[in-house]
This record gives sequence, structure tokens and C-alpha cells, in this order.
Amino acid sequence: MATAFAALGEADFDQRTHYIQGRFENLYLKSHRLPGLSALLEFALDQASQLLGIAAGGLQLGFWLNAMAPNQGTSRHCHDENDELLSGVYYVTAPRESGAILFHDEPLERRIVPRAGLMLFFPPALPHSVNINRSQELRLSVAFNIGLEKHS
Repeated sequence: MATAFAALGEADFDQRTHYIQGRFENLYLKSHRLPGLSALLEFALDQASQLLGIAAGGLQLGFWLNAMAPNQGTSRHCHDENDELLSGVYYVTAPRESGAILFHDEPLERRIVPRAGLMLFFPPALPHSVNINRSQELRLSVAFNIGLEKHS
């Protein structure tokens, strides 16, 4: 997936948001643009279904990519703006020293060092940030929010 990501150009992204400190933190594209991404998202949805005790058919998942180059980090934020039930991240690449994710649960702070292939789930209202990427390589992750399927 990382090699396919490196081959993407500006036109491959449907949207980019959260321009902070010289980069767009959230990159949006159709899942079929990256080999293996659809299967990964399906796996995340199945795992969330088990965690939440809700049939996967009753859930929906929204996702975006986060490509963090050397000397970049992600500011403190949470994902609770759209009635999400669960948030998560999957690390495609996570070089050594590429930035731990910090969960801020005052007065505690939990630091998790990412590694490629690790998937984390957490409450959407839990504030979190990512330390500066001190490696010389790209750190690539897929972030997602899961909520109830909306029927029109």
C-alpha cells in the first residue's frame, strides 16, 4: 500500500483538509485507489462490529489517510463531531522515531509507539495528538471513524 501511495498524484485525492503547519493532515480518496485498502477497511468494520456488539451491516465507516513527512506532527484533536461510536488508526508505515500517538485522558497521558500493521481503536471523544516524526521517512496511516449506518 505504501508503494502505491507514493505513486499517487494531486489529482488522485478527492479532498484534502486540515491544513496545519504546511501540510494537509487529512487526505481523502476512493478506497479502490490503493490496493488492499478496501479489505483493510472491511476488517476494521468487522472488528468494530465485534467491539460494539452491533452487526457490521448497521455500521458505516469514513476514512482518510495521514501522510506525515519528517519533522511533521499532528495537533491535539478528537473525532466526536458527527455521532461517531468508535475511531481508529491503522499504520501502513511507521519507521522508528516517526512519532508516537498520545492519548490525553487528563490527568493521564498514554503514549503508544506505532508499528506497521498495528490497528488501534479508541473513543472518538478522547483527545489525541502525534509527536513529531523524527525519522527520515514517511509515516503513513489510515484513520477512520465508525458510526451507525444512516438510512435516508
